[in-house]
Order: sequence, then structure tokens, then C-alpha cells
Amino acid sequence: MSQTDIGPPLYKDMLPPVIVSNYGKWKYHEILKPGVLVHVGESGDKIYTVRVGSPRLVSTDYIRDLADIADKYCDGYLRFTSRHNVEFLLTDESKLDPLIAEAKKVGLTPGGTGHSITSIVHTQGWIHCHTPATDASGIVKAVMDDLFDYFGSHKLPAQVRIALACCLNMCGAVHCSDIAILGIHRLPPKVDMDKVGKICEVPSTVASCPTGAIRLDAKTKTVTVIEEKCMYCGNCYTMCPAMPLMDPDGDGISIWVGGKVSNARHAPMFSRLAIPYLPNNPPRWPEVVDAVRNIVEVYAKHARKHERVGEWIERVGWERFFSLTEIPFTDKHIDDFTLAQDTFRTTPMFKW
Repeated sequence: MSQTDIGPPLYKDMLPPVIVSNYGKWKYHEILKPGVLVHVGESGDKIYTVRVGSPRLVSTDYIRDLADIADKYCDGYLRFTSRHNVEFLLTDESKLDPLIAEAKKVGLTPGGTGHSITSIVHTQGWIHCHTPATDASGIVKAVMDDLFDYFGSHKLPAQVRIALACCLNMCGAVHCSDIAILGIHRLPPKVDMDKVGKICEVPSTVASCPTGAIRLDAKTKTVTVIEEKCMYCGNCYTMCPAMPLMDPDGDGISIWVGGKVSNARHAPMFSRLAIPYLPNNPPRWPEVVDAVRNIVEVYAKHARKHERVGEWIERVGWERFFSLTEIPFTDKHIDDFTLAQDTFRTTPMFKW
């Protein structure tokens, strides 16, 4: 078959030879130390992985550093993971320590394996997105600077995945993370009456609202917003630039906990609200950093081995979680959505 430039290249063409020859025939894998893994095939072949943390937004100089290390120690083979890590793949065990030493010289620290905090998945934030309630890269940098010791060690009861989304449209994985940082809008969009009819398609703008909060004003050929129905999603701004949602005073951050995709010991779980609002306070977001560290440290102290954050909370009960973390329970934690009766707790049993 002739090669074309349509679509991505076939991934198998870029695999290391040892993976190609053992494809589908791996016997087991082990974590040798934080950030270093070995996979052993049925044939006895081994491939070593050195995982290092990486920012989501990178420069060409950074890519060149990665390529130089991969060329020197890994025959040019490396991969980027879905959690913004870089993994160097090599077959010669004697090259592990030299590779790690050289990686550290350019600021690359191994970690993110086993019972650690993994790299934070995050969205675009202020750098690129048009509807963010907070920044992404800035908060991630501040949080990981504070918790970095947990990235390169196995001190935690289990793996902790942290994610950030700069608004509830959620390009990030905040719905299924152990700890999630979510930007929130608290005010409805501001309608620029003079511009709506000129630069927006009014029917599409009305139809874009998932809760029916936007209504046509036929007399003025514009729209109005029923604040009681608005859930501040920003979908209308996507359709109509004359309805900006971002607000420096109203926007902020919420913290969610207890989600996970894994079903090893417990079924997958959705994240649930822990802290309704924290202020945007760049450049270091101290309130958010302190809140996340508090949850991580309380979890580390009270959870059992191999117990994820959500599994620990389900075992001790949400009342106990709020008590241990000293997070105040407020009316904002009560689900008052129209269909909330489907999710209300239907038993009087409390777990203390």
C-alpha cells in the first residue's frame, strides 16, 4: 500500500525493536524505583522505562534536550504519555543511572510511578482558552512545586492523580481524578445589546444554552439571560462573542475529590465537591496550594495501603472526611439541580 500524508503515521512503525518482537507477549512488569520500570517478555527480553515529569507547554529547546538524551542512551526511542510525562525506552540496564543523571542536569526528574502523585493533567487556561475561570499552567506549577516530593517517591498509600480544568466544560480529567481543581464562573454572561444582533446568530445563541436560560428579545433583536437558570457554562459565549462570561471578581476555583477510572478494588468513581470556592490569587495561588496539600496529607495519614482517595472517603464516610480535613460543609455542597432527587442519599445511615 502506498504511503500518504493523510492521518497520523502507523504507531507500530515507531516502536522499539524489542517491543515489536515481544508485542502481546509480555509476562510481567515491575517498578524498580520511583520513575523506573522494567517490562519482561515471555522470551526473557527486557525493556526499561525512565519516566520523567514534563510540562504540557514546551519549547523547541526542551524537545531538543529530550531528543539528545534519547539518541545517546535509547537509540532515539522515547514516548510522551497522556499525563504529560516523557518516557525514555532502553534495553541496556547499565545506561539507566547515566541517563537519569543527565536528565537531572536539564531539570528532568524521574517519578510519577507507583504510590506517588502523577503529573497533573490540565487544560489551556488563560494562555489560550476563551472561556476560562482560572489559569491552568500557573496553578499546576504552584501545586506541583509544593508537592514535588510526592512525585519522586512512593510515600503515599496509593497513586494520587490530580487534574485541573479551567472551567466546567472540562477539557481536563477532573470528573474522574483523586483530587480535581476546577475553575468556576459565578456570574451570568454580560450581554452587549448593541453587538448581539450584529455579530451573532441569535437563534443559534438561544439554542446553545443547555438550561434554557437565554431568551429571544424580538423587539431589540437581542437576547436576555434568566440568571436563575444559568449554570455559567459559557456555551453561549462560544456561539456569541457579545456575551462574555469571564469576570475577575466572580471567577474562582473549586476543589473536587474522590474520582478514579481504575476498577482494581472498587468500581470507577466520579469526583465530588469538597471546596466550593477559592479566589484566583496569581501568580502562586496560595489558597489552592494549601487546600490541595491539606487533602493529600490527611489522606496519607489515614488511608490504608493501596487505598485511593475516593475509596478511603467511602470507607470512613463523607462526614468524617470533612471533619478530618477541617473543610466546612456548606449549602453549596447540596445538589439542588432539577434532577437532583436521583442522586440524593436515600438512607439515614451515616458512616463515622
